[in-house]
Amino acid sequence: MNMTNNLMMRWLTRFFAGSILLATVLLVSCGDDPEPPNEEELITTLTLTLTPVGEGGATVTLKFYDEDGDGPIAPVYSYIPSSGGASPAAILAANTAYTGRIELLNESETPIENITEEIEEEDDEHLFCFTVGGGANISYAYADEDDDGLPVGLLTNWETGDAGSGTIKIVLRHQPGTKNGTCPGSGDTDIEVTFNIIIQ
Repeated sequence: MNMTNNLMMRWLTRFFAGSILLATVLLVSCGDDPEPPNEEELITTLTLTLTPVGEGGATVTLKFYDEDGDGPIAPVYSYIPSSGGASPAAILAANTAYTGRIELLNESETPIENITEEIEEEDDEHLFCFTVGGGANISYAYADEDDDGLPVGLLTNWETGDAGSGTIKIVLRHQPGTKNGTCPGSGDTDIEVTFNIIIQ
């Protein structure tokens, strides 16, 4: 009987020791898992709102919507006020200063995901680049800088010239650890949109 008890005690001791060792290994291995990479967000909507500086003039809204990102569904462009026609464009007033504000959304999520807030939180990793195809000058707003004093581009200053037409290309660059404030710089493109404008 004593021999049986001794064998049972040895077996239980080994079982519990093995269980403790296994639990310790599992806990340590779980703690060593690397953090998942920051996956690229789907941006379905980019809205640029141009508000005239001072009195008079109308607010101008340029909107890009692409419900499936890089999928087969063609994006939709809308402008208020719009020139209409087969190739619509936003109508801006000549020789006018505007304040530009960009909003980014992922409307494929419920509730709608506000990507603008993520850009603001990670402003040291993001930079909007603007290419003007005629008709306006764009500069970064001082109120829209990261902690290193580098521009982000969610807020901009616009100056239109005389009557004419052109395009505005907006590119959002993702530059973790490499941002230096120059365009296009390093990194990847999160979204690229080209709007048509008419100045009159």
